[in-house]
Amino acid sequence: MDEGARRARGRQEGTGRGRCACRGRAGEVSRPVRGLRYGLARVLSKRGLCSRSEAERLVRAGRVRLDGRVVRDPEHPADLIAARIEIDGVATHAAMPRYLMLNKPRGLVTTARDERGRDTVYRCFDGAGLGWIAPVGRLDKASEGLLLFSNDPAWAARITDPATGPDKTYHVQVDRIPDDPTLVALRAGVAVDGEWLRAVSVVVLRAGEKNAWLEIVLDEGRNRQIRRLLAAFDIGVRRLVRVAIGPLALGGLPKGHWRELSAEEVAALGGG
Repeated sequence: MDEGARRARGRQEGTGRGRCACRGRAGEVSRPVRGLRYGLARVLSKRGLCSRSEAERLVRAGRVRLDGRVVRDPEHPADLIAARIEIDGVATHAAMPRYLMLNKPRGLVTTARDERGRDTVYRCFDGAGLGWIAPVGRLDKASEGLLLFSNDPAWAARITDPATGPDKTYHVQVDRIPDDPTLVALRAGVAVDGEWLRAVSVVVLRAGEKNAWLEIVLDEGRNRQIRRLLAAFDIGVRRLVRVAIGPLALGGLPKGHWRELSAEEVAALGGG
């Protein structure tokens, strides 16, 4: 089976696009089996209560009780469904699965906390009371456009898996007009710092006298992949916008705004 067929087999087709509003029912997720046991920190993460690293910190700090007693070992086995877990003396319950899309503005860092004090993407969710959510993939500070968030680690892993995850589509303004041989070379790929970088497709959307807008599709998400790939051909990036992930398009969602995905959109991207 070739790579294209393998990737297609791992996806569910879908074209649903939700309205631009901050409400909507999240997609259904498969119901875990009672008796399934993981390390305590992983259970906290799988229940959508916090990140795995935050869960490990809470457990080691003695802030977590499992079935009535304090456990300090993050790998201590716990039942995913039946375990009674308290954090700081408060009983916890599995969080409602959340699946969100954000139109990320340029200049925000894709992280929960930035050691340099820069504004992060979480500024866009101020006051929403969403609980813990994590980015599904990343966009660098200078990039903008469609960014997913969820508290469902299994769904997020399917989205970011290079073997089965959906393609990502970008509109990129560049500082010159690439000729046809350059477009072919961008699709063929080039070695950059020991990595082979390539695009699934590159087409010129429109061109002026000295610059152009390209549509670039990637089937994997390496660090600053488009910028590094274009730089290898002496092409500079002026603006980079992610406009689609698989069948999910950014559409008319205003910059800095977010909305929940519909059940159909959740299923089309990564199943449940």
